[in-house]
Amino acid sequence: MSTDQPKLRLARYRFGFRMRARLDLPDYAGSLLRGQFGAALHQVSCLAHAPVCEGCPLRTTCPYPAVFEAPGPAAHSLQNFSHIPNAYVVEPPPLGTRQVEAGEMLHFGLVLFGQALRHLPLISFALQRAVAGGLGRVRASGALETIEVQRNDTEHLERIWEAGDTAIAEHDTDFEVVSRRAAPGRLTLAFHTPLRLQHHGKPLRPQQLTPRKLVADLLRRATLLAEFHADSRNLVDDPSALVRLADTLEHRATLRWHDWSRFSSRQQREMTLGGALGTWTLEGTLEPLLPWLHLGQWLHVGKNATLGMGGYTIVECA
Repeated sequence: MSTDQPKLRLARYRFGFRMRARLDLPDYAGSLLRGQFGAALHQVSCLAHAPVCEGCPLRTTCPYPAVFEAPGPAAHSLQNFSHIPNAYVVEPPPLGTRQVEAGEMLHFGLVLFGQALRHLPLISFALQRAVAGGLGRVRASGALETIEVQRNDTEHLERIWEAGDTAIAEHDTDFEVVSRRAAPGRLTLAFHTPLRLQHHGKPLRPQQLTPRKLVADLLRRATLLAEFHADSRNLVDDPSALVRLADTLEHRATLRWHDWSRFSSRQQREMTLGGALGTWTLEGTLEPLLPWLHLGQWLHVGKNATLGMGGYTIVECA
């Protein structure tokens, strides 16, 4: 990263809701939670009471499109964007979580990047409204009890709000694009949500995945988020050099394909999405890539990252 660039602002929040009724979840709840979050954020943000943002005179100042439906620029050097990458990632309960009983806690995460962080109080209020109004087909409701934050190179969760507090506690959101791990010769990425990398609009199956594609997509996502949501146009000094380096890595994977379905309200139909789950080991000159692979644990990578897809952790360095 260029030395004259400011630190990124990035944090992972963990919300804890006490359920009043049993909540039945789909196999992968990222789409459900993202949809409820978006609807509630629109409801609490929109002063024009408009069904869509297009053409609204308040669009440039409203927090809803800034967070959830960021419009693309009129022109861009890479491509024409109808929408740009959004500065949040919903991190649902672990894949396969199907029920949360009445009286138990529903926990899920939300990663916020750059300018989206200043809307945390409104976002938290919208999530309270969403779950209080009920989730799922039976509209199971719950009450927000805790908000915790995880930052940078620590797994520690710091509680910044609990029921009865009048405001969210101040907390640091500076994020250094570095890794405090020793430079490894080999590392393993464990994908805990489906990784969907695409080529010409078609998903790549596990046997088609390459380190080059992984690194290229991760760097593209990181640089676009930094440009549009953190006013940083030079996050990576030479991304093409890092992509070429990734092309030299040896790799082996134990990945399986996992399909799941979601209902698209925009297209009014059921859609099947899939991606790779499991472990992917990379070996070679990893030191220049390690900061970006570290960052990817927060940003996720690939298609539908805002739904929580493409989530991984670095589980082994040697």
